[in-house]
Amino acid sequence: MTSPSTQSDREKVVSKLPPWLRQELKIRTAQLRVDIQDAVHQGIAHWSALASAPSPVDTSGAESFSTWLPAGQWDSFRTDAKDRGVSLIQGLAQAVRLWLEMNPAPTVKRPSVVRRIVVCNQKGGVGKTAITAGTAEALAEDPEALHPVRVARQLARLSTPEDAHPSHQNPHPNPPTDPTPLDLEDLPGLGMRVLLVDFDPQGHLTKQLGQQPLPIGGDSLTCHMAGEAKGPLSDLIVPIPDDRFGDRLHILPACTDAFLLDVRLSTVRAREAALERALAPVESDYDVILIDCPPSLGLSMDAAIYYGRRRDTEQPGASGALIVVQAEDSSADAYDLLTSQINDLRDDLSLDIDYLGLVVNLYDGRRGYIATSSLQAWMDIKDPRVVAVVPDLKEQREAVRMKQPLFVYAPKGDQAVALRALAREIS
Repeated sequence: MTSPSTQSDREKVVSKLPPWLRQELKIRTAQLRVDIQDAVHQGIAHWSALASAPSPVDTSGAESFSTWLPAGQWDSFRTDAKDRGVSLIQGLAQAVRLWLEMNPAPTVKRPSVVRRIVVCNQKGGVGKTAITAGTAEALAEDPEALHPVRVARQLARLSTPEDAHPSHQNPHPNPPTDPTPLDLEDLPGLGMRVLLVDFDPQGHLTKQLGQQPLPIGGDSLTCHMAGEAKGPLSDLIVPIPDDRFGDRLHILPACTDAFLLDVRLSTVRAREAALERALAPVESDYDVILIDCPPSLGLSMDAAIYYGRRRDTEQPGASGALIVVQAEDSSADAYDLLTSQINDLRDDLSLDIDYLGLVVNLYDGRRGYIATSSLQAWMDIKDPRVVAVVPDLKEQREAVRMKQPLFVYAPKGDQAVALRALAREIS
């Protein structure tokens, strides 16, 4: 730890703490957004105010621990520990444990209405599935552990004063390189209960996460949307097993019968609401539902967009469309087609459909002017704005090959770090 730059009234003290207690202190202070030095100061103050020392703490394996305390507090604490017949290490451990007991971990805030995030783009190959999976993994991570996060400095800094379409007919004269990042910060996981819905008949999301697509002829999301369910939808949902997600991350696998979904929906009454009707029985089990959409503008996409509309009791921006693009020309054309479809639904059905933002995926500034000028063009769009720039690195492709979640395969990689920032940006 380093000396606080503006707190000359504090002094550095060095003692020892067992690693488990030090880690618990680090996690709890991060959860409560409290400086470790303030937590130790408060703990010592409460410990000294007790009529007698509390029960002993197992300090075996204690390692060096340093912090900054108000001038004089450590000397007073040393005297109190001597009077109570305990070592400094034992007294400090008791003080830290006391602070932890007086400052319990915050509970995860549950939304009153399940949040529905529709991850979409009419163009294939932009990495919608990777963004869907990574965002879900970030939302579901263990809130009792710390994970590295890097939040980009205000992305709007890279914007120009004028709104722009992401084309290169009038390229920005000084395209940006990579957004300037903040230092890595260790933060607790968000601990949300998350359902991934593989809405793409190709089933990439299902396979990437090591699951099997649902068999043809059995029950499926398509059957439920078409009004031909063969059992409860919850029977089709499977967990993604890993300790970092607990039992918070689940997936509704794809079935190739979804290739016929548009045809089947054409005969369904109020077909725009078909996805909502299908998922309604399981919504209360989750905080967030993410829909990995197919590269399509058909009836199934209408149903997904309708599902992401703002409900009467929701705040703006709680649910809506998260659009994944790349820093190249063809993404711009697909973006126009998708937003036209969303705006038509808005107008035709009088819906409030919020944009949660643009994610520029698979970005690599080393590709030169095409990539950097395209990124600038996306940045120039003010509504929706860019909420994340995710780098193009080998870890995601390797995780797919291994059929593992990215956050299991490379939890400290730059892509996971960026996706944690994205999850916090839209949560």
